[in-house]
Amino acid sequence: VQLQASGGGLVQPGGSLRLSCAASGFTLDEYSVGWFRQAPGKEREGVSCISARDGKIYTDDPVKGRFTISRDNAKNTVYLQMSNLKPEDTAVYSCATTCFLYSGNYYYDKTPGYAGQGTLVTVSS
Repeated sequence: VQLQASGGGLVQPGGSLRLSCAASGFTLDEYSVGWFRQAPGKEREGVSCISARDGKIYTDDPVKGRFTISRDNAKNTVYLQMSNLKPEDTAVYSCATTCFLYSGNYYYDKTPGYAGQGTLVTVSS
């Protein structure tokens, strides 16, 4: 049973990347799924989340209009499409079966909760 984030890399400002959060051993659409990021020296922050209950999407203001979260239930995967990337988007991005953080840690409202290892996104020219 695991959740795996992938798709990070080095991209120039203004570029795009698509991150994937793939689940194995459990059905991901039964859970809310959030994307989070942690920049060097900073606390983990929420980026975007898709609710299991009603499919509602929440997106943090700094990335609104640039990042889009989506699900592919057939692939048991949640994606984060990132466009018009900026240097300040540089961070380790991770996914988890929650929309919530508490003191920088994942707060699971449905247990068991799962979190994937992060994938590094570097935006630089």
